[in-house]
Amino acid sequence: MKIKLAIIFLVSVACFEKCTSQQNSIVQKTATDSVYTYQKASRDGIGKFYMGREIAHIMGAAGSEWLERDNRNIEENTNLAIEKISLPVNGIVADIGAGTGYYSFKLSRKVPKGKIFAVEVQDEMISYLRNKKLLLKDSVVEIVKGSNHSPNLPDNSIDLAIMVDVYHELDFPAEMLQAVRKTLKQNGKLLLIEFRGEDPSVPIKALHKTSVTQLNRELKANGFTLNYKGDFLPIQHFLLYEKIIPE
Repeated sequence: MKIKLAIIFLVSVACFEKCTSQQNSIVQKTATDSVYTYQKASRDGIGKFYMGREIAHIMGAAGSEWLERDNRNIEENTNLAIEKISLPVNGIVADIGAGTGYYSFKLSRKVPKGKIFAVEVQDEMISYLRNKKLLLKDSVVEIVKGSNHSPNLPDNSIDLAIMVDVYHELDFPAEMLQAVRKTLKQNGKLLLIEFRGEDPSVPIKALHKTSVTQLNRELKANGFTLNYKGDFLPIQHFLLYEKIIPE
């Protein structure tokens, strides 16, 4: 019941938080937007579709308390997810859609000689991240203002990019994936943690969870292939992708 109530709260926030950048992005289709289609928006979506999947509303800053809730580890087993993320002590990580930095600041302990780029597009979340960094006296996390097309990081600079419950909300998933691919080193990986769309028992609305089949389709179209599929989390996929290197 606690899991259900918490996740329902997330979806409620997502339904009513309508980011100005999202609204602007779907007003007019442009030449660079040709891979998308448009229909009347559902209650939880923005009316913009990629490969048959409607993009969900972004979770706004009002959801900060939910992201930092005390029982998040109990519901999602975030400790296990972080344990399973393999990184060298000098690893360079991009946490894209970092939100409150829940994963960013925990992962920073794994790379004391490296760097975590906490990438966010929302100014309220960036302020939250800066305050949290000061409070924790952190020296590893660097806060970056991204865009809805790119994480705004240098090419060939990242060992691992992660998106935790973020991918399904990207306004421009194709452009973002291509930009992320450029930021990854040759052997760099992309980790997606997403609520399981195949499982009707996962108590979250359809647009806020995704299937492996759909994700593999979208990722392949943008130069990625599935490297590892972890089935150890209670309600989420743990999917590690690598770049497809042309022969």
